[in-house]
Amino acid sequence: MRVDQRNLIEACSHLSASDPVFAELLARNGTPPLWARPPGFPTLVRLILEQQVSLASGRAAFDRLEARLGRVTPSGFVTLDDGELRAIGFSRQKARYVRLLSDAVDRRVFEFDEVGRLDDEDAAEALVTLTGVGPWTAANYLLFAESRADVWPRGDRALVVSLGRAMGAAEPPGYDEADAMAERWRPWRAVAARMLWHDYLGGRAHDPAGFS
Repeated sequence: MRVDQRNLIEACSHLSASDPVFAELLARNGTPPLWARPPGFPTLVRLILEQQVSLASGRAAFDRLEARLGRVTPSGFVTLDDGELRAIGFSRQKARYVRLLSDAVDRRVFEFDEVGRLDDEDAAEALVTLTGVGPWTAANYLLFAESRADVWPRGDRALVVSLGRAMGAAEPPGYDEADAMAERWRPWRAVAARMLWHDYLGGRAHDPAGFS
């Protein structure tokens, strides 16, 4: 199942009716943005850039890459040397990840269209075969680029911080605890994540382009 503007509203209503945490979030912030990103190579590159850094830092590096290349493509990326990539904002490790991704896409070892035809579990497994793509990156690709309704980005610090605040807890829940709680939000875990991110980023005052 995919999330669109129509069923996003329905999903928020369902979550708010079944869990007081989401009732409070919906009352305070309204419906969160979809934050949709286009499926394909550029979005996965941007997610790799966003690993373990702030959202603003990852976006700035991607914007510099886009300005340098015009279009972010595998063939364009491999023309950049180590110095150019460092200036853009790539660590040595992330540059290696995207070079390997570029090669896999160029040789058609990995195909984004094929991932789009798989179910959630198989799609995530296909993504994590790529070097540098773990469960967090795979889940966020499926959530943002493919608008899948029931993926949950395990290990996302902003999500557990937002959840702890919404629950009125003294400390954020651990990742295992958050994952267990998220089971109650099926089949709309990706919408639950959007509601929690939206609150973390300031709710109604947040720039809706922030994740997209």
